[in-house]
Amino acid sequence: MEKKPNAKIEAHFGGIEDPRNGNATRHKLIDIITIAILAIICGADGWTEVEVFGKSKQKWLSTFLELPNGIPSHDTFGRVFSQIDPAALRSSFLGWVEIIQEITRGQVIAIDGKELRGSKSPSNGKAAINMVSAWATKNELVLGQVKVDEKSNEITAIPKLLEILDISGCLVTIDAIGTQTQIAEMIIDQEGDYLLAVKKNQGHLFDDMVWLFSVDQQEEFKNDGYTYVRKEENKHGRQEVRECWAISNVEYLTYLRGYENWKGLKSLAMIVSERTVGNKTEVKTRYFISSLEMDAEAFLKAKRSHWGIENRLHWVLDIAFREDMSRVRKDHAPENFAILRHLAINMLKHENSLKAGIHAKRLRAGWDEAYLLKIFTS
Repeated sequence: MEKKPNAKIEAHFGGIEDPRNGNATRHKLIDIITIAILAIICGADGWTEVEVFGKSKQKWLSTFLELPNGIPSHDTFGRVFSQIDPAALRSSFLGWVEIIQEITRGQVIAIDGKELRGSKSPSNGKAAINMVSAWATKNELVLGQVKVDEKSNEITAIPKLLEILDISGCLVTIDAIGTQTQIAEMIIDQEGDYLLAVKKNQGHLFDDMVWLFSVDQQEEFKNDGYTYVRKEENKHGRQEVRECWAISNVEYLTYLRGYENWKGLKSLAMIVSERTVGNKTEVKTRYFISSLEMDAEAFLKAKRSHWGIENRLHWVLDIAFREDMSRVRKDHAPENFAILRHLAINMLKHENSLKAGIHAKRLRAGWDEAYLLKIFTS
């Protein structure tokens, strides 16, 4: 077989600076990266499993990798990925995403954070790392990710993530921690739009929205400009009712103290969700702001799309990839392994000849080298 299957990986990851020198470079960096990606696609959750995969598939891997000194040890994989600059790996990841999928205008891009619980090392006084990711809800692809700095939070990571994304023409949705005037302004300046959740940590904004909607609720929302939608859903013994009221009246918006600080602000919404399971009913009321003139149905649809990052990314990472069980902890290795997981998810989702879930695709890839090659090269 001609040695070409790793051409795409080499094109995007071949420029990463090798952190090793001297005798430590017995194995080619591109071989190490390629084996790690293939192993994670097939179910590897740590460096020992990556080594086992490599040795099990050495004959096949040698048809397109040089492997001058065979398969690296798990210690070598761990040491190399603990030293690789995550910014370089992330940049290569972004380049790959841009090639395989165009992000269409009007798409919802959900941004949310996730803690990698297994990266915590109490014996070394090391806290678990948090990754903030961007998720294209229509394409179902991870667009990028940034690690939250130690002794900081998602507020500082979100702008760093936005800086590396092309969000023009897209609607960016973020939970309340990202509801900051600077973040709203940044999204508008990058020619995107925002839909931001508003909670008690927003002070005047939250208080004023609660007051405005409560006054109009008492008057049965007779104020001109309100739109309303109600959705009902019954699944798995759970009944849900979601109601949304939205308004885009500019004069109305000026009742918000500090309204002028929210660049591009055009509409407000209140969503009331009622969930009944058995004899227990739970009611939640949430508030949102957006730079788009959105009616109630559009607000509800966009917010439902945002929840996809939990259901279709974070859930997959926890269940199919067992991310919270991973004990990869040394230096840059947890962040780099997280990036490789995201790359594996994108590759698995991008390959659609097998109509099955991620777990089944990973199993098939491990059993069937032709299918693994299809995932890897598609």
